[in-house]
Amino acid sequence: MSSNVTAVSYGVKLSPSELEHLRSLLTGSGASFTAESRTGDQRFEVYTADLSVTSGTAAEITALRHEVAAAGFTGMDTAIVPASLRDAPRKFLIMDVDSTLIQQEVIELLAAYAGKREEVTAVTEAAMRGELDFAQSLHARVAVLAGLPADVVDSVRAEVKLSEGAADLVAAFKAAGHAVAVVSGGFNQILRPIAEDLGMDYWIANELEIVDGALTGKVLGAVIDRAAKEKYLREWAAAEGIPMEHTIAVGDGANDLDMLSAAGIGVAFNAKPAVRAAADAAVNLRYLDAVRFIAAV
Repeated sequence: MSSNVTAVSYGVKLSPSELEHLRSLLTGSGASFTAESRTGDQRFEVYTADLSVTSGTAAEITALRHEVAAAGFTGMDTAIVPASLRDAPRKFLIMDVDSTLIQQEVIELLAAYAGKREEVTAVTEAAMRGELDFAQSLHARVAVLAGLPADVVDSVRAEVKLSEGAADLVAAFKAAGHAVAVVSGGFNQILRPIAEDLGMDYWIANELEIVDGALTGKVLGAVIDRAAKEKYLREWAAAEGIPMEHTIAVGDGANDLDMLSAAGIGVAFNAKPAVRAAADAAVNLRYLDAVRFIAAV
């Protein structure tokens, strides 16, 4: 009997009772187990179960995801992943940047130099919850930066920290021959060196306008919003010859929802509640490389 779906569970400590509950739920849903394994390190544990379900259609997988999510497991998240994605010879990973690839929100770091951090943070959080139009909120937040010397960009770049496991995740995908991209509602001036250092295949963000050595409080060109993120996912995957069902998108905010929905599997990383509810899987650990186990890389 060949497996057509894999359940991947991860948490700081996976309790035997929770795993037994998961097995019972999966069996009760009509899944047959074909293989099980355990792995992990001192940071988190991973349990993987290869399953055979009736048809493995998108509708059946979605129903199984909803059933697992509704069970309310404590300290453990479970991704239900099509075997076709995990077994794909080439995959495409695309990630958001702020609060996903990196730990901070860059606009907030920049705003601190203008004495506007709290004000900008409140707007950012509302935008990430989907309460504000992203493009409008970005223009409003960038406007407070007008007049700042351009060298604050260098200062902020030095403050940026990758999320734990981010470099390992990118390195693992690249070593396995897969493609990796980042798309950001942040800024090219910050993202460019990060993307280059990590060896990203594709990257794009907004461009801060700088005139006479100072920020103007404007961005150049069209804003990278939720629609743009999906557009670049589709364009870059096509350029690599990778079908959409073999793509993995990771993000945390409302402006990531379109690419999370379009990807073969959309992963909410320490995300806002509305994003967790809409995504195919959630990682509520601080370790971004947990995505490796979902994708079997």
